Amino acid sequence: MKIIFSHGKESGPWGSKIKRLADIAKQQGFAVDSIDYSGITDPDLRVEKLLSVIENETDLMLVGSSMGGYVSLVASASQNVKAVFLLAPALYLANYNIQEYSFSSVLTEVVHGWSDDIIPVENSIRFCQQHCHSLHLIAGDHRLNSSIDTVATLFKQFLIKTKGSNKA
Repeated sequence: MKIIFSHGKESGPWGSKIKRLADIAKQQGFAVDSIDYSGITDPDLRVEKLLSVIENETDLMLVGSSMGGYVSLVASASQNVKAVFLLAPALYLANYNIQEYSFSSVLTEVVHGWSDDIIPVENSIRFCQQHCHSLHLIAGDHRLNSSIDTVATLFKQFLIKTKGSNKA
């Protein structure tokens, strides 16, 4: 399975968080890539870019942080994606075109910091409650850097769960 990472609005494709998670994914036997959205500030144009990259991909997992969480979730609705892992996803924001997310049976988990001052934690609670997805509310702000060890542990557990569900 291949994992595609989508970074947030003000970060880059190989920031410290993505590097850490990509290393874990590689150790678990996954192929990884990270899309460079530099210069693209419109979240829906980022969705278009991701969709063009994954158009012919199969056996795919999407991982997104902040705006990249929105991008990954929206893209997963129209592609054959096996799993989605979201970090402080930018959901239900006024300037984003998609405001309602269709239910998906795709394995999805969300991690959000209680002290996030960029994306309200209530947005992730709302999304996970509406769609019965797993939600991990942890200590930390929007970037989750102070909780990276917790994020790494949750991601590794998610990968193990994903590998297990693909054997069925």
